[in-house]
Amino acid sequence: MSLFGGGLFLLIAIALCIHVVRTNQQIFWLFIILFVPGLGSLVYILAVLVPELVGGTKAKRFGMAAREALDPGREYRQAKSAVEDAPTVHNQMRLAAAAAALGRHAEAETLYAEAAQGIHAEDPALLLGRANALLELSRYDEALAQLDKLSEEPGRTPSPAVSLACGRAYEGLGRTSEADEAYQWAAGRLPGLEGLARYAAFLARAGRRAEAAEALAEIDRRIARSNAQFRREARPWRDLAAQALG
Repeated sequence: MSLFGGGLFLLIAIALCIHVVRTNQQIFWLFIILFVPGLGSLVYILAVLVPELVGGTKAKRFGMAAREALDPGREYRQAKSAVEDAPTVHNQMRLAAAAAALGRHAEAETLYAEAAQGIHAEDPALLLGRANALLELSRYDEALAQLDKLSEEPGRTPSPAVSLACGRAYEGLGRTSEADEAYQWAAGRLPGLEGLARYAAFLARAGRRAEAAEALAEIDRRIARSNAQFRREARPWRDLAAQALG
């Protein structure tokens, strides 16, 4: 029985290796399948095969999360390959976002700047992406210059994402009252918990600890009422607010 079981696992592993090669999956899957017997095959089935076969949103999301955890640089490599094949603005934006996700903010800023040329010079997504990269590099004046281009039209209300970025820029420049207004506006409108968490952190840094604590309590209330997926996505933002409070 043990021999039969071992042979069955080997056949499954071989079949999965063939799938890896034929579907152009990342080569590291071969090592996981072959050198982590049984468990490696199970991980591949759950991360790759099940999302392909089921095709549902939750299954795909699970597969993407699993692949990202095992290979965080996967999206960056694929985006870079796409740019090398076709250096379109869309592909450059994708690579810039992937670079930013890996913490390579200087590279992301350069990519956004290169993409924002000609007819794309005023593209809102490129301007905001570059501004956020500049914020991560603590280049607040330059970030605000990008954000100002998004608010040049009279009477135009900035989006919550732009308002949040403005809050970060104002805070970095010591313009506290303007930062407070921008953060507060974004916190009440931005989906997810980033806006509220960044506002809580700002309040803590400004010495308004009671308000920061109340904002953190609101974050905890929202997390408690949410599903498991939202809780996982919210955890880093909750930690950001909590760390600012100390």
